[in-house]
Amino acid sequence: MDSMDYGVLTPAWAGSPVSKLASDAAFVQAMLDVESAWVKVQANAELCTVAEAHAVAQIARVELYDLEQLASRTPDGANALIPLLGMMREQLKAHQAPASAASALHRGATSQDIIDSALMLMVSRVIQSTVQDLWRTATALANLAEAHRTTTCVARSLTQHALPITFGLRASNWLSAIRTATDQLEKLSFPLQWGGAVGTLASLEQFLHTAYAAPSSAELTADLARELNLEHARTPWHTNRIPLTTVASALAAVTAALGTFGADVLTASRPEIAELSEPREAGKGGSSAMPQKQNPVHSVLLRNAALSAPGLLATVFTAAGTAVDERPDGGWHSEWSALRELLRLASGAAHHAATLAEGLGVHSERMAQNMQLSGDALLSERIATVLAPTFPGGKPAIQQLVIASLGDGPSLRQLLREQLSEAEFSEPELDQLLDPADYLGATDRYITHVLAEYSAWKESWQSQF
Repeated sequence: MDSMDYGVLTPAWAGSPVSKLASDAAFVQAMLDVESAWVKVQANAELCTVAEAHAVAQIARVELYDLEQLASRTPDGANALIPLLGMMREQLKAHQAPASAASALHRGATSQDIIDSALMLMVSRVIQSTVQDLWRTATALANLAEAHRTTTCVARSLTQHALPITFGLRASNWLSAIRTATDQLEKLSFPLQWGGAVGTLASLEQFLHTAYAAPSSAELTADLARELNLEHARTPWHTNRIPLTTVASALAAVTAALGTFGADVLTASRPEIAELSEPREAGKGGSSAMPQKQNPVHSVLLRNAALSAPGLLATVFTAAGTAVDERPDGGWHSEWSALRELLRLASGAAHHAATLAEGLGVHSERMAQNMQLSGDALLSERIATVLAPTFPGGKPAIQQLVIASLGDGPSLRQLLREQLSEAEFSEPELDQLLDPADYLGATDRYITHVLAEYSAWKESWQSQF
């Protein structure tokens, strides 16, 4: 039976680019990349031969390894790097590499160095893809915010009709959250981990002490960081897990921002509301039992990711807070699957969000109909603010009129007209007072601000390429 994790039970990321970028194979390849890069750095410093570095590079290909066998051996050392090293040395022999190549392999390092660095490498690779999808999402939402700047709809507070807003503001609020979360991802650093057995590099320092004209361990570590395109951490972070908690927090923020987007679309796409609809795509959204249904699957999966991420984030923080001594005893091991699943959820959600935002159906006529359900009472806040100073009985009397209008009797307009003479408040003035489009406050300014931030962000991003 095939034991590969295809994501059958995790549809939020199954089939998206991250399913391959964060697979077991991708992580093992990242560990191989770190080991190979380290030998290459040594060769450049004449601490081993070019032939030895070439030999290690030749066997640093994941397709050469039986990952099921690797996984079965992993519990023997409580991590995958220990059996992988044995398998790499077997491959060196099988490829008739120089016997000395095995000595250069993993020289002065420890399993945590390789695994932590490989995790950073894998995360950095996935985030490049994730940011691309988040940019697609942001661009589509910016277009919606501009296109629907004046499309009036009802704002809901605690699930109930509250005041008028525009759909452009709602879209710009989604955009603002996603832009902020993406900005956190883009500012992440991915430090190399390199400290040896207990974070002192004692073994490497001992080796360098006996080597002729050898560079310092600091220089070699910096070279390795450059080779892997990781940040050069000046000190090891074996039990300082802030680099991982920072990454995990940023990933969880992405799922939260996208979750709000998805949850709003789920609500608005209910048939009785029908203000929004997901794009119709062949083979997507169908029901196994009810052919008339078009399920909002992209929104469902955004919500799925947002609901799943906090528990994983808590695991990463709990592990960080219980890292002890100079090497963690179980906390470190707990991080791996939690961090990877956070990575998968954030990236998978970004992929679905891009499709959703680019194809989102906006039904302005339905928005207008739903807004009319509350009638003139939707403007009760404005009515009280404008009329209370001169209205007989003040604000309490106006509130009583609003409550009276919610029954089967006269409308709020009629009740107000009975209380206000034409001289006090003309018909055109009353029309304006009860016009939802005339009570939008700073909506337009906020949309303009969010779109200006997006434009500046876009310009900054494009300047990097």
